[in-house]
Amino acid sequence: MSEEIDNEIEAINSIYGESTIREASNSAAPHSYLLEIPQHEVTLRLSIPIRYPDVNPQITAVEGVGSTSQKGVGNHILLAARSLIQKVFTPGQVCLFDLLQELEQVINPERWTKEEESTKDAQRAEDGDVPHAGRKETTDALSEAPVPPQWTLSSTVTEKKSVFIARVCGVNAPSEVQSAITHLLATDKRVSKATHNISAYRIQTTFNEKKAVYQDCDDDGEAAAGGRLLKLLQMMDVWNVLVVVSRWYGGVKLGPARFGIINAAAREAVIAGRFAKG
Repeated sequence: MSEEIDNEIEAINSIYGESTIREASNSAAPHSYLLEIPQHEVTLRLSIPIRYPDVNPQITAVEGVGSTSQKGVGNHILLAARSLIQKVFTPGQVCLFDLLQELEQVINPERWTKEEESTKDAQRAEDGDVPHAGRKETTDALSEAPVPPQWTLSSTVTEKKSVFIARVCGVNAPSEVQSAITHLLATDKRVSKATHNISAYRIQTTFNEKKAVYQDCDDDGEAAAGGRLLKLLQMMDVWNVLVVVSRWYGGVKLGPARFGIINAAAREAVIAGRFAKG
């Protein structure tokens, strides 16, 4: 297994759970992998060429369908996956995470529509836009956070001279998100000098007796990392939480492996902060 595929698998499994994608055992076909579709009892078989990501992977078959699954769901997902892999694949770029994202929207359109509408309703209820988590001016916002956020930190991870650390705190309103990040950047010089401070948050509250949902993310220059971090929070089903993962670049590009590190650190912080269920 090439390092690039290994890194992508690690990143996906750090978000969706262990063994979401894995090498197929006892397979006569080389470069064969099994992909479990999250939240569905369907497993697809993939053929990932040795030249991937320069050459696109193939969705070859339905490997298994759970006993409680609806009739025909396996074939439905197989056909959707085969179509979507052509859409998301770009030569030279890994694409399996994007495939899972697109599949979820096709398989669960009601969930995405309801979540988007709930978010839009909540945004309209605010005076102004929901804050986007990222670097902002710090002077005025400090006064908006009289109570400093209580951060729970992950352990520090060092990989090829890049250093990662995640922290998590509770938030109950969108206004608290930017205040918490601004306070962090203003009071922690080391964090303020990080190459990237990737962030994501999810808030669920009530407005006029209706459920209001707020969620957003920010790459802060680490392309695609924010969306993967938000996806982790969604998969963990955690609410009223803000996660910030800081990275100090060490001069060596990590490729897809960085997503696995970022999400593993974030998961550790969320669990340590007791935001995760169970």
